[in-house]
Amino acid sequence: MSAAGPGSTGVGDLDFDDLTAPRLTDVQRQILEFTEARPVEFDIDRMLAEAVEQAGGATDLDDTDGFGDRLTAHVAAIEADEGLTQLTRSSLRQRVVRLLRNRLSLTDLLERYPEIESIPIAKPFIVVGMPRSGTTHLVNLIAADPRRRALPYWESQEPIPAPGQGPGIDGIDPRYARAKAEHDALMASAPVVAAMHDRFPEAIEEEVELLDLDLAGYVLEWHARVPDWRDYYLELDQTRHYAYLKKVLRALTFLRGPRTWVLKSPQHCEQLGPLMATFPDATVAFTHRDPVAVVRSAITMMAYSDRLRRHRIDPGWLLDYWSDRVHRLLAACVRDRELVPAERSVDIDFHHLNGNEMAVLEQLYQRGGAELTPNVRDRFQRYLDGNPRGKHGRVRYDLQRHFGVSPDELRGRFGFYFDRFDVRPE
Repeated sequence: MSAAGPGSTGVGDLDFDDLTAPRLTDVQRQILEFTEARPVEFDIDRMLAEAVEQAGGATDLDDTDGFGDRLTAHVAAIEADEGLTQLTRSSLRQRVVRLLRNRLSLTDLLERYPEIESIPIAKPFIVVGMPRSGTTHLVNLIAADPRRRALPYWESQEPIPAPGQGPGIDGIDPRYARAKAEHDALMASAPVVAAMHDRFPEAIEEEVELLDLDLAGYVLEWHARVPDWRDYYLELDQTRHYAYLKKVLRALTFLRGPRTWVLKSPQHCEQLGPLMATFPDATVAFTHRDPVAVVRSAITMMAYSDRLRRHRIDPGWLLDYWSDRVHRLLAACVRDRELVPAERSVDIDFHHLNGNEMAVLEQLYQRGGAELTPNVRDRFQRYLDGNPRGKHGRVRYDLQRHFGVSPDELRGRFGFYFDRFDVRPE
């Protein structure tokens, strides 16, 4: 990787000249050498025992709708990926334990406070769009409205505190402290991540982590090569799993609310039916961007991450899988867009999120029946002033050099999307 030219805040542009044949830093080599000597096993009973201990002894997983079967399929999909480093296997094992612990804690909380089930989740704003299409920028911007309840990254990782795990005398929530330590470690091993998608503890995160408390989301596809899990996930009845998401949101509202939610996830693109069945009074903001920009950004980020996650980087696999995956997501969005009423939705081109945000926000708030007060406008402007695009440096993409395909060739696969929405080629 090399820096080439100044970024908007003095950070150099990032040119991955070693994307597919990485030159590891000393720190990265040391991390891999240390972890490769420690094989990781995915024993479900042992992982569950660890989760029970971390959840303060809670034992009820609420396995009334095949959760155990989904857990088995989830673990089997990870095990089938033979290219993962032990570092990644360890991270994914920790993630499974964390999801189990969070589910145990949620079930325990609902048993102790059954009134949670009657808390309304009314009139949320939901941002729907492809990865790398401005969804993160837009949801963080909307979350600057103090009347809105959003999901910061630290809370997405541990939404339900275990008994006795509240803030200490210093006022710091241990869940936040753990997320910060994890972020600091990531910045030490892969600092360029900030230029692509910086998940610092306070950043507003997708609710896919909440969906995955039910082990029914697509997010595992971002961590490993799991086509079997993709196919399994696509066959699930997502209406019941989105109902579980609503249950988690009720619990979070009970713990730290009440305010009107702002949500976002690319997964919603292919689940608009379940989404609207679960949140019928939602106002939805669709973000649209040239699929070439979406795919090239996603696979460049994946390839960079794979220098630590995998034994070998396979740019051809990344291109084939993610161009197909984005195609599926966009095709479903085109197919089901009319399920969201026009009077409660807006379509936003990516380029409107680079200086024209106020007009977009005015339209969104008007359709959501919410007042855009002077105070909220000021907060939005302060957020925009402090978070210009390219704040952490800009990534220079080169599809032809790294992935062997031209932008025009890739763009030709998505004619149906350009026909449906007013999207500008980049």
